[in-house]
Amino acid sequence: MTSQRTRLRMVERLRGDGIRDDAVLAAMAEVPRHLFVDEALASRAYDDDALPIGHGQTISSPYVVARICELVRADRRPDRVLDVGTGCGYQAAILAQFCKEVYSIERLAVLLRRARANLRAAGIRNVRVRHADGYQGLQGLAPFDAIAIGAAAPEIPSALTGQLADGGRLVLPLGSEQQRLILIEKKGVQLMRSEFDRVRFVPLLPGVAA
Repeated sequence: MTSQRTRLRMVERLRGDGIRDDAVLAAMAEVPRHLFVDEALASRAYDDDALPIGHGQTISSPYVVARICELVRADRRPDRVLDVGTGCGYQAAILAQFCKEVYSIERLAVLLRRARANLRAAGIRNVRVRHADGYQGLQGLAPFDAIAIGAAAPEIPSALTGQLADGGRLVLPLGSEQQRLILIEKKGVQLMRSEFDRVRFVPLLPGVAA
């Protein structure tokens, strides 16, 4: 269940479900998702399901991760990307396959430590994980070519749109009970909004915790 052949079957399923970006599909084939879930759940790592990672958090389903990454990439290679809500580190690992630099924010220190260990085990070298408030982003490292948020916000965080480069893209699940993937594109001083898939994410919480 943890072989390259299993990952390729997952990729073919994603392609059949409408993921078209070859770079994203190649990234999904490259990163061993089973390294990012608990050992007891390794046999389910390549199913198209969200799985618990402890502390009330989940690793998103492969389709949702691929969809977010496809919207982030938009047939280009973003140099600097901010990943909000590191969790186990899987989405950051996928982004790292086609982005030059990935900065990832996690508010829970216990998950941050686990994500760093997972990224090391997977051989990912271009992700830097920070213990910080996802609502505030990383102003000192802005602007970002893209920002991907892995938790649902009730409204679009203004601090994060302010950290987008001109031409930058922000992808997030928006809403409380009813959520959709939202794409924000920054064009000069304008923010252009598009809506995509219905999704279900844990809430984006402010602050930091041990």
